[in-house]
Amino acid sequence: MPGRSTHCQAGAMTDTDVRVSRQPFHLVRTAAVGAPVLLLLYGVLRIIDGLDGDHGPGWAWDLGHALFLVAFVLFAGLVVGLRRLLGSAGAVGSSIRPRTGLRVLLDVATVAGLVGVVAFLWVILGDLFPRLGDAAPLPDPLMAVGPLLFQFGLLTLLVRAAVGRPRLIPGWGPPLVLLGFVAIAVNLDLLPIGAALILSGLLPLWHRVH
Repeated sequence: MPGRSTHCQAGAMTDTDVRVSRQPFHLVRTAAVGAPVLLLLYGVLRIIDGLDGDHGPGWAWDLGHALFLVAFVLFAGLVVGLRRLLGSAGAVGSSIRPRTGLRVLLDVATVAGLVGVVAFLWVILGDLFPRLGDAAPLPDPLMAVGPLLFQFGLLTLLVRAAVGRPRLIPGWGPPLVLLGFVAIAVNLDLLPIGAALILSGLLPLWHRVH
């Protein structure tokens, strides 16, 4: 029967659309918690690895860097997920798409964040596999600007999430994340503290994005 068939197809398309539209929510929630938690564990393992006065290959080094790698894969997911949420009409309860200038800024922030993530992943893989690091070292310019690009990209998206309507994150979230990045930049031994600050800043995304 044509009528019933059309109705079933429409229902199937609706279910698919719902699943697709919810993908950014699940991605953002998982990455917002998973990335800083893994970063914190890496910081703890780094301290354990350095108890003998040296940081180098060993179980704590290898496990820590593996967690570090996964953490930045999740950070990439967070950047992409936030961009999809902030750029889609109705995804955060708004029927109005961002203005052209804002869309460009969000796109630039997304690209910057992902380039920064790639720089981190490149270095981490080089640490885990020294032959790879020797054969294809990260170019010096990218080594210098990679962390800044990552922080600029993620923080720009977070600020937009904090000032948009409805808010996906409270106003104190982005400053906490920035403070965490600053702590890590000051001293790598502060990694657990910095990661805890980043987790505190991102945790509201778990509760508010659903």
